[in-house]
Amino acid sequence: MKKIFIVGVTVIGLAFSSCTTVPLTGRSRLNLVSDDQVLPMAFQAYSTFLTENKNAVLPASNAQASKVKMVGNKLIAAVKTYMNNNNYGNLIKDYQWEVNLVQSKELNAWCMPGGKIVVYSGILPVTKDDAGLATVMGHEIAHAIAGHSAERMSQEMASQGLGALGSGLLSNNPKSQGVFNTLYGVGTPLVMLKYSRNQELEADKLGLIFMAMAGYNPNNATAFWQRMATASAGGQKPAEFLSTHPSDATRIAQIQRDIPEAMKYYKP
Repeated sequence: MKKIFIVGVTVIGLAFSSCTTVPLTGRSRLNLVSDDQVLPMAFQAYSTFLTENKNAVLPASNAQASKVKMVGNKLIAAVKTYMNNNNYGNLIKDYQWEVNLVQSKELNAWCMPGGKIVVYSGILPVTKDDAGLATVMGHEIAHAIAGHSAERMSQEMASQGLGALGSGLLSNNPKSQGVFNTLYGVGTPLVMLKYSRNQELEADKLGLIFMAMAGYNPNNATAFWQRMATASAGGQKPAEFLSTHPSDATRIAQIQRDIPEAMKYYKP
């Protein structure tokens, strides 16, 4: 019992002492892992990805790749300027920015912690233009800037510690322990999915601001997400409460509410 108590106090103490603030949104996030731990893993994963997909990475001489890199670099420059001018420069000081277009039918794009950005060519018919690309890439860059990967890792670490604590405290009450284990086994994954949906909406909001900073009108984001909803409508989507992403309607409605704030940063 003493050991469990110590574990519990340690987990709770870490949770309170390891919160940082997301730039621009001001949201407090749990951060139990440092960039020194996350970035090497991200860089290694990116290197492995490039090696495994070397024949699919389009060269800068390719017109589509050139456009993706151009939009990406404008976003990167805007984000770096903002972060450095607003005392957030330490959050990106070890980033090694890079943008690549990969030949693939997937409707996808991502930005790893550390600034490694990949856009799949399959999404280009949906982005249609530079503003559409800026919407997607701004959103993905926002995931990295907001530290969402580290936050999810931290949440998982904290939830595992909480699980050990709860089971230990309830060990003398089999009925209560059974209830706790049921709630922990089912409830916690749903909470994690809720965090993921919230992170998606936060990335949407930050992405709007980043594209505005880079000179792209945030009002174009709504049209992109509407096209994305249509393009991905072929497959059956899970119920929103079981999904890591918000529903299309939820996302678009929230984006429309966030656009006025993003427009404050728009400099055409």
